[in-house]
Amino acid sequence: MESSAKESSTSEKPLQNIVLVGFMGSGKSSIGRELHQNLGYELIDTDHVIEQQTGKSIPEIFEQESEAIFRDYETALLEQLLSNKTSKHIISTGGGMVCSPKNQTLLRQLGFVVWLQCSSEEIFERTSQNKNRPLLQCDDPMHAIKSLMLKRSPYYQETAHLEVNTTGLSLGEVSCGILESARYYYGSS
Repeated sequence: MESSAKESSTSEKPLQNIVLVGFMGSGKSSIGRELHQNLGYELIDTDHVIEQQTGKSIPEIFEQESEAIFRDYETALLEQLLSNKTSKHIISTGGGMVCSPKNQTLLRQLGFVVWLQCSSEEIFERTSQNKNRPLLQCDDPMHAIKSLMLKRSPYYQETAHLEVNTTGLSLGEVSCGILESARYYYGSS
């Protein structure tokens, strides 16, 4: 498994959560469920929470309100999780959540941040039939994937404590690697 870990740059000890970031279709929800089963931590999917709080689907929010409003909902949710001192959870985030510098800081305060990566071809295969991906509802979704991945990669890299390339790995292999790295992170911080 290709991975790298970084020290926390915040002086305050983060809450004991595992926070999954990465591009849409990178496996955050699947890995989140696997980590939930292995660790017993409750799973929070930020997109699902926002849908519940607003009573709208993500595509409806994008269409009726805007992507900017959706990003504000993401920030508000992170602030809520921090103010509630949410701990011992698996937090699966939306793919664009890391694009805000404020969110990057909030995510790192929430816990051990793991960037799940995979190839653009695999992402296309996983997302091409899903109509709940508003940013891919265009004439050339593969171009959109590559362009967004290029734009977002520096944000993922800056935010994550650990980078894991999931291409070709089983859920169990990825989960095991994340758990070992998280144990080391929390044991040394």
